[in-house]
Amino acid sequence: MKIIIGKSTLEMHLRYLQNFLDKRDSSQITSHLYFEVIDNHLTMKATDYEMGLETKINIPKKESDGNATVNGKKILDIISRLKDGEVLLETDNEFFHIKQGKSKFKLPMFDASQFPTFPETNDNIKINIEASKFFSSIKKVSPAIDTGPGQKTELKGALLEIKNYGMNFVATDTKRLSIVKFNTQTIENLSFILPKRSIVEILKIFFDETEIYYDKTQLILKTPQYRFFTKLINGIYPDYEKIIKDNFKNEIKLPKDKIIDSLKLISSLANNIKLIIKPNEIIFESISNEKSESASTQMEVDTHIDTEITLGANSKHILDFLTHIDSTEFSLCINEVNMPFSLKDGNFSSIIMPVIF
Repeated sequence: MKIIIGKSTLEMHLRYLQNFLDKRDSSQITSHLYFEVIDNHLTMKATDYEMGLETKINIPKKESDGNATVNGKKILDIISRLKDGEVLLETDNEFFHIKQGKSKFKLPMFDASQFPTFPETNDNIKINIEASKFFSSIKKVSPAIDTGPGQKTELKGALLEIKNYGMNFVATDTKRLSIVKFNTQTIENLSFILPKRSIVEILKIFFDETEIYYDKTQLILKTPQYRFFTKLINGIYPDYEKIIKDNFKNEIKLPKDKIIDSLKLISSLANNIKLIIKPNEIIFESISNEKSESASTQMEVDTHIDTEITLGANSKHILDFLTHIDSTEFSLCINEVNMPFSLKDGNFSSIIMPVIF
């Protein structure tokens, strides 16, 4: 293998691939990147077996085809320190060579034929969903995915469920539940749980039209330039539909930006806050175990309610919802004090457990 490639292009793709490497044990082939040159295309792969990424780059300057592996972290460390311009990548029987100007580097290789194979899409189900809807939906619900220790494995990811009446994206950490609903007719029936780590990487890489494939164990995303796969979480997701309520005694329209500003102000002192909702104003107060500390602010707004309502909440749960909507207004839906309340914007909603004070 012998090619000449631009430093900035190579570095960008190497950075994308870093989070797919197994960096715990450099003696394993999964600590290496796989390189393959065929015609005028360079394919690079990385995987830790749980998920993997393949990237393709057009290379106008190629002298010979071939394949190789090289330590993924070390090649990025080298390339990132080179000057802008062209870089020569070349292999012999034992070593991977990197050259630019008077600088030369030599790294050992593993047997490229032993690099793990990537799954193909031939036998997988293609999910008929607009890529933009898929990406925006997993982004909206992902803050509600449980990241703490000790919870059920199923809660460590987001659920995508397709039934004959529509499509739901769901995540919960038991203190809140976020859901994006699409009421579209479909003949598909499927559900799977996508790990949080995989969602993070998907949202870094994919933006445009993407083909999405699924089977019971893995999800595959494909574009002309990238191919991504991830193992899915094996388990049964909780029956979230029991939690969702459509009828609330009070539905209050509120301005997003003003609420965000007030929440951020009070949360500088305490995450847990009290909202005192009156007919013509909302008072925000901190809930803190430190009796010597307190914070409060007030916002004038016409809430159209008859009686005062006091609500305790974790400010982060509300902010996670508000920072993922595009509308200037949202709905706060309340039944009784100390009962779950809901935040709504179109087909996106979060049901949040109150903080008892």
